[in-house]
Amino acid sequence: MHESLTRQSVPWEVVITLDGAQPTRLPAPLTDDARVRVIALPRPVGAACARNLALNEVRTTYVNWADDDDEFADDALAVRLHTLETTGLGWCAGYSEDLRPDGTTTLWRCPTPPGRHKAGDVWTYWKKPEDTIPLGPTTILARTDLVRAAPMGGLVQGEDYMAAIGVTCLAPGILLPVPVYRYRKHPGQMTRHDSYDVLESPARRHAWNYGRSLRAAFSARETSDAAGVV
Repeated sequence: MHESLTRQSVPWEVVITLDGAQPTRLPAPLTDDARVRVIALPRPVGAACARNLALNEVRTTYVNWADDDDEFADDALAVRLHTLETTGLGWCAGYSEDLRPDGTTTLWRCPTPPGRHKAGDVWTYWKKPEDTIPLGPTTILARTDLVRAAPMGGLVQGEDYMAAIGVTCLAPGILLPVPVYRYRKHPGQMTRHDSYDVLESPARRHAWNYGRSLRAAFSARETSDAAGVV
């Protein structure tokens, strides 16, 4: 991930949360880079809590959460940042690619179609909890205040499903039909662990229900406002 960031054409900074790991394990390229700030947690707390604590330290207007074993496309930050700055939208996402050990890639087109989307519309492309998620969570560059308003749900996995649904329910955004994120396939992936599938179904169901409830709450509020109800 760090190597791909060094190829970006716009300024950036990183907050790394060490989920109970020792700072001495960080590779030298990270510790020597002034753009990298590190939060060393005293004990493992899980990805959801670790990412939420990292949000406390974010100083940029926009934020993109990511996994350390993946990478960004070379123009990933620039193309989405330019889009957000010129449109005033709350979030901008793109396509992701599966990156295999031999260097080949396969494009993943999410169920959400390219183009602008109103707040709450992305969830509608997630027809059932067991279906493919509507948008790649790590492809989203969003206003930091939006991500703080819809942080990672307290799940042991699939926590960024919650943030993706929350952010896209809170503000309008746009999906660009260009790959911005490479999801690296390798034996050490969390998704390769035997226990991963056991909790994937309830995690998806929780995130799907969250989106349904959040969207319904905003729809009810809009109806009340339109009717002049207080």
